[in-house]
Amino acid sequence: MDELLLTAGRVLPDPCGEILTDGAVHVRTGTIAAVGPREEVELRTPPELPTLSFPDATVLPGLIDAHVHLAFDAGPDPVTVLGEADDEELLSAMTDRAQQLLRSGVTTVRDLGDRNGLAARLRNRIMRQAVAGPRILTATTPLTRPGGHCWFLGGEVAGPESIRALVRRNAGSGADVIKVMVTGGGLTRGGPAVWKSQFTVEELRLVVAEARRFGLPVAAHAHGTEGIAAAVAAGVDTIEHCTWMAEGGGFDLRDEVAADIVAGGIWVCPATHPNWRALTGRVGAERAEEMFSSLRWMVQQGVPVIAGTDAGVPRAAFGGLVDSLEFFAHLGMPLERVITMATTDAARALGIGTRTGLIREGYRADLLVVTGNPLDSLDALRRVRLVLADGRPFPRRFVAGT
Repeated sequence: MDELLLTAGRVLPDPCGEILTDGAVHVRTGTIAAVGPREEVELRTPPELPTLSFPDATVLPGLIDAHVHLAFDAGPDPVTVLGEADDEELLSAMTDRAQQLLRSGVTTVRDLGDRNGLAARLRNRIMRQAVAGPRILTATTPLTRPGGHCWFLGGEVAGPESIRALVRRNAGSGADVIKVMVTGGGLTRGGPAVWKSQFTVEELRLVVAEARRFGLPVAAHAHGTEGIAAAVAAGVDTIEHCTWMAEGGGFDLRDEVAADIVAGGIWVCPATHPNWRALTGRVGAERAEEMFSSLRWMVQQGVPVIAGTDAGVPRAAFGGLVDSLEFFAHLGMPLERVITMATTDAARALGIGTRTGLIREGYRADLLVVTGNPLDSLDALRRVRLVLADGRPFPRRFVAGT
């Protein structure tokens, strides 16, 4: 369908801005042609235009999950499952997972590590409209040390030339972002400790410089404080997880590094696990609160934060973004700020803020319709009525009778 009019009881062009009561959005060829009060928009549109009316619902920008792994199945052992699947099997499974995300209201995802460029293949199929799915920004193969975190994805590098070569290869494979595993991670059995650094500042500066040659941003996986500091010094664009871990299991919060993050315009994606509530049961209330406090401290320091789920890792289900967002509400953030983290701010952080993340004339028609008002309760985001990704309704049955 090339053209459509949506009307709703509420329209949130900017989740932190004005609320339009009895509003409308005119969509034409995948682009927002107009947004405003319903009567005004209807006066400027043809009377025969197909119209979907949701008087008890809210229209807001489509959600953005800034950290997923479509190649992983979110089961108890995603690495083994990955290794047992051939590329075509894996691509089919990734397609299903992408559609789970779309069904939940996520219209853009950033995939931060897959095998053999499969996320780029899926992205291209979605762009050709061969399959339905959200917009995908992909890192293709993440850089890591030999035997380092996620080595099984094929991104082991050692020395300047191999670093340059993999960045070039990723760019040639259609990467939208370069991912580097600055520290260890819990998914890799026998790999380096989660807090342990894998790259020096000089090596990370080389990654950033090579990525810039291709006009690509750099996302740094970093749990340990030393790795976080090195990534900041190297000038990366986003830091993933950013848990401020120190050797021995403690936390090393550094005001000066947080200040450098803010000054450098670096965004942090904590990639909060959708099942964060179970953390207390696993590690105990005291340890859980210590971990929660690190993120609360970052917010208080003014560090810009965006939303992600790490979907695909164990028990991080696809479509669980609302659960992750509720963690920030648990920390005391106003709901409009929480929703902005998953829309406007995420779009800015990912370099697509002039094209999506707001309901604005000329922007891509990435829209979510939910029953109720998410500014009253984030639970409204679970009551999805309609999703438009690049102007294409999902599921199609919503427009079958129009």
